[in-house]
Amino acid sequence: MESFAVVVLLGVAALITAVGIALSVLKKDPGNEKMVKISKAIQDGALAFLLEEYKTMALWWIIFAIVIGVVVSPIVSASFLLGALFSILSGFFGMFIATRANGRTTQAARKNIGEALNIAFSGGSVMGLTVVGLGVLGSVIVYLISSKFFAQTINPMVVTTGYSIGASFVALFARVGGGIYTKAADVGADLVGKIEAGIPEDDPRNPAVIADNVGDNVGDIAGMGADLYESYVGSIVAGLILGNIALGSTGVRFVYLVAAYGILASVIGIFFTFLSTRLKMSPQKALNSGTIIANIFVIIFVFFISKSVTGSLRGFIAIVAGLVVGLAIGFITQYYTSSKPIRDIAASSQEGGAATTILSGMAVGMESTFFPVVFMGAGIVVSYISSGLFGIALAGLGMLATLGISLSVDAYGPIADNAGGIAEMSGLPEEVRARTDTLDSLGNTTAAMGKGFAIGSAALTALALFSSYLNSVNLTTLNMLSPYTLTGALVGASLPFVFSAFAISAVSSTARFMVEEVRRQFREIVGLMEGKADPDYKQCIAISTKGALKNMIKPSVIAIVAPFVTIFIFGKFGKEALGGMLVGSLMSGVILAIYMANAGASWDNSKKFIEQGNFGGKGSEAHRASVVGDTVGDPLKDTAGPSINILIKLMATISLLFGPFLTKFM
Repeated sequence: MESFAVVVLLGVAALITAVGIALSVLKKDPGNEKMVKISKAIQDGALAFLLEEYKTMALWWIIFAIVIGVVVSPIVSASFLLGALFSILSGFFGMFIATRANGRTTQAARKNIGEALNIAFSGGSVMGLTVVGLGVLGSVIVYLISSKFFAQTINPMVVTTGYSIGASFVALFARVGGGIYTKAADVGADLVGKIEAGIPEDDPRNPAVIADNVGDNVGDIAGMGADLYESYVGSIVAGLILGNIALGSTGVRFVYLVAAYGILASVIGIFFTFLSTRLKMSPQKALNSGTIIANIFVIIFVFFISKSVTGSLRGFIAIVAGLVVGLAIGFITQYYTSSKPIRDIAASSQEGGAATTILSGMAVGMESTFFPVVFMGAGIVVSYISSGLFGIALAGLGMLATLGISLSVDAYGPIADNAGGIAEMSGLPEEVRARTDTLDSLGNTTAAMGKGFAIGSAALTALALFSSYLNSVNLTTLNMLSPYTLTGALVGASLPFVFSAFAISAVSSTARFMVEEVRRQFREIVGLMEGKADPDYKQCIAISTKGALKNMIKPSVIAIVAPFVTIFIFGKFGKEALGGMLVGSLMSGVILAIYMANAGASWDNSKKFIEQGNFGGKGSEAHRASVVGDTVGDPLKDTAGPSINILIKLMATISLLFGPFLTKFM
């Protein structure tokens, strides 16, 4: 029990540290009256959407909780609801501080970029520490309670699986719903504002500008928080299940201690980043240095944990393999989204217009899938050789061991983006917007790197959950030459594409209404373009809200019903077909997610490269073409792409939980 006491202590320490950082952010200067007013409008819009989103999701939670209670166990149902609740809290608290850090970041940017980075990163740190603190505490509480009081009734591993499904359930709705909201507003604001009206980004005359800034928070903060919470919990639960099979209670303790000391390493890295900003390092060096320090410390911690708990270094090797793969994916992503490829896309914008911009970005996204997949394959082989299937789960956990800081780096980006919008809408000097744009551009790269980590860990975690599913339905191997398995694999491979089609179509249909509304206001509100009248921001917020809530259901339901439909259609061959479906969705989903995340980020950063004065700068033909590319990439990188990793893991955990119960009746 001493090991679990350390786990609980470090989980609580993460939350206390998050509260301390949050209070320090709130003490900062929020800026002038106009800045405060704009920030308040973003806060109110984000909160209103989240409440409506949670109401819409609530019916599905209740229905699914009842299904779990009837088919599996009421104890697992309660665990599912707790996982859903903590997933909500992780996103909500992060967004609460982010919507208050944005204006304070703008005010700090009036002084220098270092102060602005410090506040934006502080806001992101609240998200990072809240996610890992709640993730560890929630799962360990569920495990300890189920082990002590219900072990005779139901396997604690099944109870923790229910907790993971709860986290995934919320994450999928939050990611898809938030992604539809933010990208519909973004596309509408850019296409009409930048291209047709020729006004700057975040210009207060643009009716969609507040909805766009609200979307940064509900999609890229609250949605991302729930997403990464789900990834983190999923990697822990996969490790628990396979660790229990391989080493019994020793494997369980090892997994929790790795997660707990990963939190400690993240806290060290976060404070090192703060120190780096004080030493006036460049933003990229400051963020990279904190991440590197955190990874060094987690390697040291895991070395001693592996020796003392398991008596060997096998687990250590698997976790280091995951860390190396994660860092490799991160640096590969950084290259494709911030280096020569984006300059090539920008050149295409000047030479061939929107068509060649889109073609170049597609090519970059496709090319960027190869090396991450190679590194993932190498990580799977090394981790399997070291510790078998348990090693694969540990590699996935290792990739997210320092999530506390990697998510902090990721979450700072939307805060910097909002800060730039507030600077523009408040009419602050050009140098202020230039500083926030520098932070925002780096934020696009860090966000793409964060998505790379999430996708990589999703692949390893889903593979571990898949092997657990096979064990739960008494399949020692999966015959890929079986017509039932092969059919399942083909159908599974198509699911990420169908899911993405629904998500992208939802953005497109909602954006159409947004475009029409922005055009109407420009046309009908007298004096709007001259700055003598105010736009109707609330109407655009209502369009994004309605479109997101209406359209987030269809893609989300795919992950929920697909395992059940597969088992019922194939009958006594259902478990083989479902296994094939999980393999197919994993293979196609990982590659598709990497492609969409990197293509979208490369289009976005090539646009920002042009806006810095290259290839004609803002207002040029190259800039117009790059804006089109950016709007094409928006739903790929912020709606469909990051949701796929939730899709493949949620299908795997649902199959793991329900498979043994449903296949008995086939």
